[in-house]
Amino acid sequence: MNHLKGIHHVTAITSNAEKNYEFFTYVLGMRLVKKTVNQDDIQTYHLFFADDKGSAGTDMTFFDFPGIPKGTHGNDEIYKSSFRVPTDKAIDYWKERFDRLGVSHSGIQELFGKKTLSFVDFDDQQYQLISDEFNQGVPSGTPWQKGPIPLEYAITGLGPIFVRFSQFDYFKELMERVLLFKEIAQEGNLHLFEGGEGGNGAQVVVEDNTELPPARQGYGTVHHAAFRVENRAVLDEWTSRMESFGFTTSGYVDRHFFESLYARVTPQILFEFATDGPGFMGDEPYETLGEKLSLPPFLEPRREQIERDVRPIDTMRSDKVFNKE
Repeated sequence: MNHLKGIHHVTAITSNAEKNYEFFTYVLGMRLVKKTVNQDDIQTYHLFFADDKGSAGTDMTFFDFPGIPKGTHGNDEIYKSSFRVPTDKAIDYWKERFDRLGVSHSGIQELFGKKTLSFVDFDDQQYQLISDEFNQGVPSGTPWQKGPIPLEYAITGLGPIFVRFSQFDYFKELMERVLLFKEIAQEGNLHLFEGGEGGNGAQVVVEDNTELPPARQGYGTVHHAAFRVENRAVLDEWTSRMESFGFTTSGYVDRHFFESLYARVTPQILFEFATDGPGFMGDEPYETLGEKLSLPPFLEPRREQIERDVRPIDTMRSDKVFNKE
C-alpha cells in the first residue's frame, strides 16, 4: 500500500474574499497562485495561496460562500492550520511583525520540540507558524520570491493540521489503522501523528477533548484538509482502501489542478486525498499567476455567466514592487 505523502492543502471558509486576499498577500506574504470558483458552487470564489510555484503541500485555500454564518470552534473539527517557516529566528521575526501590524497572537511557545506562534485572522480562523529549524522529513516549498517578506523568514509550506475530537480511541484507530500514520509523541491531551517521510509537512495533531460542545461550520472554520498522493493509480488504491473500511467516498473527482477523492471520516470532518499534479502552472504564466479568473475546461463555456455572478477582485501584483520588511 502506498502511504500518504503528507499534507496536500487545507481549505477553509472566509467571510470576505477581498479581506482574505489582503491578509494572505500583504500580511502573510503567501502567493495567490489561483483565483477560481468552487467547482460545485460556481457563485463562490475559491482562492489558492501557496509558495512561489504553487507546489503541492504548500497551499491554503478559501471559499467565500455567500450568506454563510460565522462558525463556532469546538469538538469534532479541524480547528487549526499550520505554516512552515525556515528557522527559530523566523518565528521571532513573525512575532514582531504581528505586533507591528496588530495581528492577534498567543506569543511564542514550544510544542513537540518545535518553536511555534499561534495567531488568528479577522474571522477568528486559527493558524500556527512552526519552525523547521530542527525538522527532518518532507521537504518544504519555495517562498514567494517577489512578496513582502524577507526570504529567510518567509512561509514555505504547510505544517501540521490540528484536529479536536471527543472520542480519541476512534480517531487514533482511524489515523493508524486506516490512514497508516503513527503516533510518535504526546504532550498533555495533544497527540502527534506522523505519516509519509515525516516531519512538519506530514503531521496531524489530535486533541483529546471531551469538554467542548460540537463545532459548527461557517466562516472562520476549516472546510476540509487534504493528504498528498503521488498519482491517479495511488488515488484509486486509497478509494478502495477507504471503502473497504466502510467509509462512503466521493469516488474519483477531477479538479483540473489535481485529482481527488473525498471521504467524511466523522460527521463534521472531511478528508480529501489529492494528487501532486498537474498543478497550477498550466493556464497562466508564472509571472502573473492568480491575476485572472481561472476556470477548468468544463466551466470555460460558462465564463460569461460566472464573471457576472462573482464580483471582480483586483489581484494584480506583477506590476507592484514590495519592500521586504
